[in-house]
Amino acid sequence: MGDKPEIDIREVGLRDGLQLESAIPLRDKVALLEALAATGVGRIEATSFVSPKAVPALADAAELAAELQHWPEIEFTALVAGSGGARRALAAGMHRLEYVISVTDGHSLANVGRRTEESVALISDIATMCRSEGGVLEVILATAWDCPFEGRTESHRVLDVATRAAAAGATRLCLADTIGTASPGRVVDLVTAVRNVVAGLDIGVHLHNTRGAGLACAWAAWQAGVRSFDASFGGLGGCPFAPGASGNIATEELTYMFEESGIATGISLGALLDAVDLLSQLLGKTLPSNLFRAYQSNSVQRCSNSGTVRSRSRGFPSA
Repeated sequence: MGDKPEIDIREVGLRDGLQLESAIPLRDKVALLEALAATGVGRIEATSFVSPKAVPALADAAELAAELQHWPEIEFTALVAGSGGARRALAAGMHRLEYVISVTDGHSLANVGRRTEESVALISDIATMCRSEGGVLEVILATAWDCPFEGRTESHRVLDVATRAAAAGATRLCLADTIGTASPGRVVDLVTAVRNVVAGLDIGVHLHNTRGAGLACAWAAWQAGVRSFDASFGGLGGCPFAPGASGNIATEELTYMFEESGIATGISLGALLDAVDLLSQLLGKTLPSNLFRAYQSNSVQRCSNSGTVRSRSRGFPSA
């Protein structure tokens, strides 16, 4: 495992990564959990409690939740889209919830069938439910930078939802680049603006790599003071209700970027690449991760002591 983490990486592949895929058996998800646990990752988004008709790949949310007791060292979270999902998640023993709100009406209607204002109105009740079970509530602000239906998101909408979420009982916030169109400068600007209106509340980022700028945006967020990052092993993922959205930033690439920059993640990169390899085999498909492709082509290997990767020929990375 790595040194004491300086940043908090949440692995979201089991939820965001699998939600667009054909459903895989519960035993395979448990095998992936076991592989991810071996990496040392501290937080995992295990599943979402949403309509099985909308996201059939995650219809086994309650069954998967029952398996999480085997890894008490990991902080598991579950995504919900409304009060009903929150109740089901809490009943299944998931006490750390992520409630997603689209800050644009266009995406909100496509995603959950209601406008942003209606979703904001539910925060207080969901937060109260969480507290009654000894849990906590994170609010994820989807389409924080751009919306597939409305274009560029006006920052005042994000600031309004962030302020009201904090007042209604959210314990942390996460800004989501749902369709992967943010740029480093815009990330810094929005993170700074949100921090100014919710001082003291932890702010994370959830980035997609649709236009290839995901890692650059993550680095910009780090420089702006963000220490909580979502990522998906293998770079898998996307939103079923956001046309054109592609996968998340790859956990292994994010880990590599930070570790090679001297910033500890607490994650074993070698074990993480093994987990990505298992994911690729179970899905029977090539994954978007550039780092995994290099590893898979035998151009890189794990160092036995550090768990990092180096080239077999002339040094990795190379110009």
